[in-house]
Amino acid sequence: MIPVTHYLILSAMLFVIGISGVLISRNLIVMFMSIELMLNAANLAIIAFSRSLNLMDGHVFVFIILAVAAAEAAVGLAIIIALFRNRESINADTFSLLKR
Repeated sequence: MIPVTHYLILSAMLFVIGISGVLISRNLIVMFMSIELMLNAANLAIIAFSRSLNLMDGHVFVFIILAVAAAEAAVGLAIIIALFRNRESINADTFSLLKR
């Protein structure tokens, strides 16, 4: 059986890759994919702890998170498509809608 630490190290590496993708990239699609990667890294950690403690609560919680992530992906991609149609760019630097 693989120890929990291996899963947690993999989860941490995926999370760091996701954070670096959000911080470095200015492309909205890449930022969106990086956020999904961070969410899946957290899901992996939850499953690892749930498996090591022999509890099913974590598995159920991850299924709920995946359902919310699917809805978030649909809404997020719709927003990105709407922004692209209006501005013809998906570069985050070109959007100043929330700035004063």
